[in-house]
Order: sequence, then structure tokens, then C-alpha cells
Amino acid sequence: MSEAAKIRVLVVEDSPSQREILSWVIRTSSDLVVAGEAQNGAEALEQVQALAPDIVLMDCHMPVMDGIEATREIMRKCPVPIVMTSVSFYARDLHPGLEALREGALAIVPKPLDPDDPGFDAVVEELRLSLRLMSDVAVVRRSPPRAPMRERAARPLTQKTSMIAIGASTGGPPVILSILRHIATDLKVPVLVVQHMAPNFTAGFASWLARGANLPVEMAAADVLAKPGHVYLGPEDRHLGIDRQGRLVLDDGAPENGFRPSVSHLFRTLGDAYGPAGLAVLLTGMGEDGAEGLAHVARCGGVTVAQDKESSVVFGMPAAAIRRGAAKHVLDPAEIARFICAQLARKSLSS
Repeated sequence: MSEAAKIRVLVVEDSPSQREILSWVIRTSSDLVVAGEAQNGAEALEQVQALAPDIVLMDCHMPVMDGIEATREIMRKCPVPIVMTSVSFYARDLHPGLEALREGALAIVPKPLDPDDPGFDAVVEELRLSLRLMSDVAVVRRSPPRAPMRERAARPLTQKTSMIAIGASTGGPPVILSILRHIATDLKVPVLVVQHMAPNFTAGFASWLARGANLPVEMAAADVLAKPGHVYLGPEDRHLGIDRQGRLVLDDGAPENGFRPSVSHLFRTLGDAYGPAGLAVLLTGMGEDGAEGLAHVARCGGVTVAQDKESSVVFGMPAAAIRRGAAKHVLDPAEIARFICAQLARKSLSS
């Protein structure tokens, strides 16, 4: 592959040794090339404007300007796909990376540090794959939120909702947080969440959601009775489901659509267990995971919602569901939150 055809990556890292490893990971890939290097966020902003890279690979913790502020400034002045790296999956270290996602970064991946570590090669391939996939995402200049489109928001249905399931991939974390924050005071049912994430980051994500939404958020465990007002996050490498008694079910079955946990798996169990009392929300993400599951919820009489194109970072998953006719409502995140609150406020037909 010619140099001109390769994906040009700007590496932003304050540690010289870590910057060298990251640059090596890129240089030794057949389709990636180092467009430039920066030691902090301020330099990154200058380099993005000067070099116009295809994608930025950036650390969270840096002097002068950290990854959060740098992401905010880059997305405001010269938008480009950004992938964050984190040295640790512990919550205290992961939170800055997740905050950068709120500012417009597309993904957060583990940082390959020790070539002698048995998992080094797997981390390297995960990073390269993320750069390849994210470099194709069309990003736009960040602007103030749109005014609410109240006339487009769906009306609540008469059947009372007893269980909510949310699925997302690329761009999902800040949207999930936004929805949970807005429905927190009205939340009277359990919420099940599957978010595609890099390995070892899910526990930190749960902590970040709990702190930001002021809700009890926990990793799902098998045979736990889902409690109203609680949020349960699908654990790594296991499918999350729900049974008719409202107990969480974990499954080691084969990945679906390339993922375990799979959004479609979660949605199918929701449809089977709750029928018209289930509400499924499919958010931004790459690929088609969740589309088939959302269609199943609709066939079972449940409420189905997909995020709209304008607010999605990647419209792949919602678009696939809409093409199938699976989404009864297509809304932006603010409208989704209002719709959920209105749906939870409805009285059941039998009351």
C-alpha cells in the first residue's frame, strides 16, 4: 500500500516511552502511518490544524492541556475522529477518557505498554482495528444542542412499561448517560444496558454512569432479581438477558453480530419475557447489532425506539433497525428521555 493511501494518525502522548510504543504500533501496520506526534493537547490542536490527519490517537492525562479539553477544542475548531487511550481500566483512570467521549471522541481503547506482556499482541490489534474503523466515521463541528423538537416526540402508549433495555456501540456512553440523567427521578423500573466496549473497561463505565446519573448502576450478575430504579450493565464477554420472573440471565453462547454481549440477544429476551410491557432503545453504533432484536421486541408488542440520524455519531445500528421497520419511534436523545418519562407515568389499562 502506498503511503498516500494509508490512514494518517496523529499520536498525542506526553510520555516519550509510551509515545514510542504507540508510534511503533502504527508504523508496523500495513495500512497506518504516523502523520505526526504531540506531547500535550495544546500541541495536538496545532498539529491537527497543520497536518489534517485522518484520525487522532490521544492520551487522557497530559500536562498543559489534557485529553478532555483537547478533544473539546479539536471538535469545536477542526473536527477529526479521535480515539482515546487509557493506561488502566480502573474507574479513577477511565473517567477522563469517558468524559472525552462526551466531548466528541469516538472510542476509548487500552494502551499497549509492555511488549513482554502475554496480552500485548491482542491489545495492539484492538488498537489498530479501532483506528481503522474510527477513521471512516464522519465527524462534525460541535455546536450547541438543538432546540427540542416537541412536535416530533412520540406520544406515550397506554400499556405500562415494566422493563427497559438499552443497546449502544460507538458514541453510546455519553448518550446513555444523558438519557439516564434525565429519567433518574422518574425511574420506577429496572434498566438493562449493553454497551460495546473494549475489554476491561466495563466496570469503569458502570462507575462513571453511576456518578453522572446519580443512580445505582451495577454489573449484571446471574439470577439477580432486577430492582426498580436500578441500572444493570452487561458484563464483558457474556450475553445479558432477562427472564419472565425479572431475574438477570447471563449466557456464554456464541457472539452475535460479532459481539458478546450482544444487543440483539438482550432485546430478544426482553420481548420474550415482557412482551408489550418491554421498552427497547437502540442507540448510535457501528454495524447491525440490535436491529434483529428490536424487530423481535416489536413483534412481541413491545415499545421500540431508535436514535435519529442527526444525533447519532454512527447511524449504522439504528439505521439497520429502521430499514427493517423495527423502530416504532425515531427520536433524538432528549426526546427519548422525555418519551421514557411519559411512558413510565402512564397507568396500565387494568388499573
